Amino acid sequence: MAAITSALIAIAGVVLGWIAIELACKPCLEKGREAIDQSLNPDYDPDDVAVSTAVRAPLNPNSSPDLDDIAPVPSPAPSNPIKSV
Repeated sequence: MAAITSALIAIAGVVLGWIAIELACKPCLEKGREAIDQSLNPDYDPDDVAVSTAVRAPLNPNSSPDLDDIAPVPSPAPSNPIKSV
């Protein structure tokens, strides 16, 4: 009887661990599963899908850098060649 109890506790622990991983990593797992589904779909053509702008969107879309506010980088001082003996 103790072996059955231990087995049931172990199975319950594995199931609860799997559920915890699924909940914690849900966004990453969904993207991965979507990529796998697309790669296994013979009718999927990546050229037909519009490129997502979310990947190339700026981190702060409300602000745009003004080129007048950026200080120019000073040119380095001329260097003298080193003589080797």
